Amino acid sequence: MRTVNEEARRAKTIDIMEKCYDCYAENGFTSVGVKAIADACDCSVPNLYQYFDNLDDLIVKSTEYCMGKVEDEFMAKAPTDVEDLWRFIDEIPYWTAKKHGKKYRLMYQVYTHPKYRQYGQKFFKGVDERYTEYAKSLEPKLGIPYEKLTPLIFILIRACVHYALFEDEFYMKSQIETLKETLELFVMKYNPKARSGTGVCVGNLSSSNPI
Repeated sequence: MRTVNEEARRAKTIDIMEKCYDCYAENGFTSVGVKAIADACDCSVPNLYQYFDNLDDLIVKSTEYCMGKVEDEFMAKAPTDVEDLWRFIDEIPYWTAKKHGKKYRLMYQVYTHPKYRQYGQKFFKGVDERYTEYAKSLEPKLGIPYEKLTPLIFILIRACVHYALFEDEFYMKSQIETLKETLELFVMKYNPKARSGTGVCVGNLSSSNPI
């Protein structure tokens, strides 16, 4: 069992990681010094180093933790069935950009930096594994094999992230429309009863409804 002190330390560590990441996301990765980070985290610079080995350690762990939370929020919005699938696909790019755009922009600044690239490789290997498990959780809801869903999830994520980074609606919508048509074909093949029950057809999958 964890002691009270261990729980308090864990809570403070999380608080620092979240505030650190938000500070960098808001102000820029290269323009914020350690003193500003400490101020944003409501502590002194020496106090920061009671929780992290150095600034690199704080940056790497903050990025991994905060983007893991973003993943969890994304997965929590999962469609409940085939009919809900179209709502999910229409909404999720706009939700991602509005709520997490700055976080994604910072993540790519961190993980493409030569100093941190190895941590990015490790993180995205974990992403591959986590979204494969996510596809497995969707298989019984959508009636589509997870092996077919997994690459489509990556297409959706790429479209969402690209839109969050650049607000390129043409790129996002072209990806989404292709994704919808592919999913419709998979629904017809693997879950035709769900299709007949929803009245969904390829022709009416072209509208996007931003939240």
